Amino acid sequence: MQRPSPIVLVLIGIASVQLGAGVAKSLFDEVSPTVIVWLRLVTSAAILAAYARPRLRRRTSHDWLVVLGFGASLGLMNLAIYQSFARIPLGIAVTIEFIGPLTLAVLGSRRARDLIWVALAAIGVGLLGIERADLDVVGVVWALVAGAMWAAYILLSGSTGRRWEGLDGLAVASIIATLLLTPVLVLTDGALGDTFSNPHILLLGAAVGLLSSVVPYSCELVALRSLRAATFGILMSLEPAAAALVGILILQEVLSPLQWLAVGCVIVASIGATRSSATISAPVPD
Repeated sequence: MQRPSPIVLVLIGIASVQLGAGVAKSLFDEVSPTVIVWLRLVTSAAILAAYARPRLRRRTSHDWLVVLGFGASLGLMNLAIYQSFARIPLGIAVTIEFIGPLTLAVLGSRRARDLIWVALAAIGVGLLGIERADLDVVGVVWALVAGAMWAAYILLSGSTGRRWEGLDGLAVASIIATLLLTPVLVLTDGALGDTFSNPHILLLGAAVGLLSSVVPYSCELVALRSLRAATFGILMSLEPAAAALVGILILQEVLSPLQWLAVGCVIVASIGATRSSATISAPVPD
């Protein structure tokens, strides 16, 4: 059987991430976003740890410091974007979140002309602001936090990959993210017993972990063995559009023409910035 091309694998990963987000948001009437994030992280951490079996001996303090930062950024990124999903449409949340890696790409290019992409992205965000009556301010802030953590994730993933072999760093970071989120879950969710005795929630939470973490991580890992980083970055620019489509199909979140224009501006800006930058080389977790 012929293996799918790297581009197809990346597209499968994108679709899987956003489908997982759609499933997660559909559960928010039954359970809090924090619970779904925790279930997602537990699922991905368990599967990655079982597969990678990370070696923990003879690690330096710097190795642990890097992976701790990586895990913290992973956990906060997931928590922030799910809190945003709970308040604003999926496609808009991912569009705003994408400002993080877009900014990183522009800073990495160091070309004055790339300010065009910054301006185009700003226009996109400004267009969303025109219809801000439809947007919850807290949801927008959470999306911006998720974008900042996405940028931190990209930066720390390189350092983690150089210090931890294979998927070891990602597995350890996923465990760290789960451990860091656990106290937040205990303090903020008062119905843990009901939640974890509900097979429906547990199964769908595990499905979110598979769709949003395990499948895309695996697809991206294989694809990046033969796919140029710049091409990968351009393909990832399709994330906001994929999120908007999932929002329509699963959640009935229909965007206005102006909001679609805003999404388009951010996508074009992301493609332009990525083509000018040689720094985007990390798989995307959200």
